[in-house]
Amino acid sequence: MTMTTLSGYHLGKTLYEGTRTLVYRGTRTTDSQPVVIKFLRHEYPSFSELVQFRNQYTIAKNLDLPGIVKPLSLEIHGKGYALVMADEGYISLGEWQKGEFSMVDFLTIAIQLAEILHGLYRNRIIHKDIKPANILIHPQTKQVKLIDFSLSSLLPKETLQISNPNILEGTLAYISPEQTGRMNRGIDYRTDFYSLGVTFYELLTRELPFQSDDPIELVHCHIAKSPMGLGNGERGTGNGEEIPKVLSEMVMKLMAKNAEDRYQSALGLKYDLEKCLSQWKETQDLESFELGERDISDRFIIPEKLYGRKAKVKALLDAFERVARGASEMMLVAGFSGIGKTAVVNEVHKPIVRQRGYFIKGKFDQFNRNIPFSAFVGAFRDLMGQLLSESDANLAHWKAKILHVLGDNAQVIIDVVPELEGIVGKQPPAPELSGSAAQNRFNLLFQKFIAVFTTPEHPLVMFLDDLQWADSASLNLMKVLMGDGESGYLLLLGAYRDNEVFPAHPLMLTLSELEKEQAVISIITLQSLARYHINQLVAETLSCSEELSQPLTELVYQKTKGNPFFTTQFLKGLHEDELITFNLNLGYWECDLVQVHDVALTDDVVEFMAGRLQKLPQITQRVLKLAACIGHQFELETLALVCEDSEEEVAANIWSALQEGLVLPVSDSYKFFQGDKHEIQGFEEVSVGYRFLHDRVQQAAYSLIRENQKKTTHLKIGKLLLKGVLATEREEKIFDIVNHLNFGRSLALVTGEIKRNELAELNLQATRKAKISTAYATAVEYASIGLSLLASDSWTQAYELTLDLHIEAVEVEYLNTNFEKAEQLSEIVIERARDLLDRVKIYTLKIQFFIASNQLSTAV
Repeated sequence: MTMTTLSGYHLGKTLYEGTRTLVYRGTRTTDSQPVVIKFLRHEYPSFSELVQFRNQYTIAKNLDLPGIVKPLSLEIHGKGYALVMADEGYISLGEWQKGEFSMVDFLTIAIQLAEILHGLYRNRIIHKDIKPANILIHPQTKQVKLIDFSLSSLLPKETLQISNPNILEGTLAYISPEQTGRMNRGIDYRTDFYSLGVTFYELLTRELPFQSDDPIELVHCHIAKSPMGLGNGERGTGNGEEIPKVLSEMVMKLMAKNAEDRYQSALGLKYDLEKCLSQWKETQDLESFELGERDISDRFIIPEKLYGRKAKVKALLDAFERVARGASEMMLVAGFSGIGKTAVVNEVHKPIVRQRGYFIKGKFDQFNRNIPFSAFVGAFRDLMGQLLSESDANLAHWKAKILHVLGDNAQVIIDVVPELEGIVGKQPPAPELSGSAAQNRFNLLFQKFIAVFTTPEHPLVMFLDDLQWADSASLNLMKVLMGDGESGYLLLLGAYRDNEVFPAHPLMLTLSELEKEQAVISIITLQSLARYHINQLVAETLSCSEELSQPLTELVYQKTKGNPFFTTQFLKGLHEDELITFNLNLGYWECDLVQVHDVALTDDVVEFMAGRLQKLPQITQRVLKLAACIGHQFELETLALVCEDSEEEVAANIWSALQEGLVLPVSDSYKFFQGDKHEIQGFEEVSVGYRFLHDRVQQAAYSLIRENQKKTTHLKIGKLLLKGVLATEREEKIFDIVNHLNFGRSLALVTGEIKRNELAELNLQATRKAKISTAYATAVEYASIGLSLLASDSWTQAYELTLDLHIEAVEVEYLNTNFEKAEQLSEIVIERARDLLDRVKIYTLKIQFFIASNQLSTAV
């Protein structure tokens, strides 16, 4: 427990004891000023707790709003922090609401809260934890103030990853549907309106709209269930007054499941509340009136709902229902880039909550195609993260189940998914196997591993994105998983660009083989949106009639041809260029159609996105170009390494891309770099991840690198990674390092920046790692490059390296059924090897493969 002393302050009465924080009243020793001091409860707080605690100070200290409690200071306290605020005699609304209050009291408080939310809106802050405990009220004056900006965001919009309900940001009873991460929607300022609606509901009825001790049940209620109305004559305010129907409708509007159906501005809400207060004071009653009469937002927001995809979504949900009853299926979503494949797939989140299932996803990368199992690794890292956030009892249960099926071979899966070690602990090395035996063992173990998570209690949905870039090992594993007729409760979703595959493409060949094995596979093909749907989108974006939006729709459609991603980015571009503006005096959106028609905008989406990126600061563009080389998802630590700059500087340089929504943070740890550098503790433990909004954004960032500079850039990144990665971490990062160096190898060899044998040695390491993962095609690639790097006299000048590379190459060529090439390389070793024992290694391999191919007499 935290020490209850703080240098420079006298501590008095305990105000609050939470699971994470302690709050005391006290005085400052220098001037006896009354203060409230908030401590982190644990002596060794987690990184997440430190981030959130600092965040409330960083945001609130810069806010100049009367309805905000501004902190006096943030003190370093042990291994954590203490937040000091002035004590002005306020109590929490949660405590105050236990007493009696009138309708006038309620409306006065509600109007103040609407005014505070408008202040946050003007300052572009999303609070994300509105609830009675975070609202303070002065018992005499009834003045209201908002506290606790721990979870608040300075970004206009956030996108949440799915996580365990126990660790969701916010308070589950008050959390908005989109804040659960299971609504296929981003989080913007309107999330606070939902939480405010729940707060109003509780104030008026003295009970929460949804009550359950089960986190999953609460999440399901928020996303799928409607609360009981307030205005039914049986409920009343704090002193028994009946709740008028219009007030009930107002609360229900705030608590709408979709953000588009809620109030769109705090001023619109305030206007309606003031109208209620005026009526009540005059007549002691409230007549119904049309809500939202003045509810207009000047924020440019494109609706996230799906247009024209109802039938496709239904097919997907039907597939999940079959899987929840015990089936195993594969459903593929095909279509052009930006057509909305991922958005359709994400609609499956809602029923998964009802069935208590797991949703995990991974993505293949266009610039890192030969990293084996990259999407599977991403998906299972995701799952391990969800499991690690469960209770100790549940974690022990998972550990027992996993070790029961994997036995002494758990290390085989840990080699591919290192995060598994965090659950099952350190494992002994698995017995060495070679050839098809190793591949068979890996496939069998992975099947068993996945089967642990596919049960009636929790079906598993695994989404593999961009299958057109999948490596052969991943396609083979996919074939094994779907070819297993005995497994159930597994829905494997895949998305691919059907314009980038052809009949002989590895993905198509894999699907043909699965169909022969009678695996259940269905394909949904998404087409471009019709003009009608694009017009709906434009009309709802500009809050006007569909008739009025028609001329702009025609211009947009000419450029984007109904591609949803391009359409939304095109509209954002028009707004950025001030061709779409909000007229504050008249209260509606305006668009200069003549200028839009005349502006020379490209109809190539990558070129268009590159143009948008070029409007960002030069330093941000430089960082994004390097990030695009690293991958679709990237770590701040790695990016700082290749930028040759500090993490604080790189985080600051990428900020404008975050604000534009072109790059998204993977978790809230990015907030650690908002604030004064001297306050940072445990700096070496910081892990901050980002991802590009879309492949087209990554592609556009990559296209900003001049063609003649690409090899130089990759070579530089490879060298910096090689130098900057610790020797203990090199094996884990070997594919990243080698891929960059191989891309620029012709340049490296010409300039002598990296020695031939050094690069050949690295390719040997990559070959072995790929072989262990049974990614034989990838291993062949690394081995071939390694051999090509050897000098003509390498058998005499670098004998061990040359021998090892040849032996590995022989084995992986055999394993990849390239028998002729394997034989040629075998003969070279037999001819050039210095002693019999070295030749024996090749003979042993030949014997194994003759046996495997049933040529027993030749083997003998």
